[in-house]
Amino acid sequence: MPPRRRTPPDQGEQALALWRSAPDQTPRQALATAVRYTLEELAERAPGRSVEVRVPPFGAIQCIEGPRHSRGTPTNVVESDAQSWLRLATGASTWEQEREAGAVRASGQRADLSEWLPLW
Repeated sequence: MPPRRRTPPDQGEQALALWRSAPDQTPRQALATAVRYTLEELAERAPGRSVEVRVPPFGAIQCIEGPRHSRGTPTNVVESDAQSWLRLATGASTWEQEREAGAVRASGQRADLSEWLPLW
């Protein structure tokens, strides 16, 4: 069963539209909402618990089917800043571009999200 959404889709879409219109001027609250909304969308599209995706300080989810993580640091982790994450989620940049730039750190065999991104 996919995780329960905490961000109402209409609010998530509004925050994402605001970010798309002015990424560097997006208010922190809207940025946080956009990040959480896109993380929730990824968790819904790629259900599971084998990869942890972190976008500090705004949110983290577990996704993708496979061996479940239960204690300590997960073996498959993806971490990114908010701007880089939103560029990936929306298709404004690619997995390879963000990895090469050092904006996305991924460890573990399952930690390649290129199959799932962009979300739209």
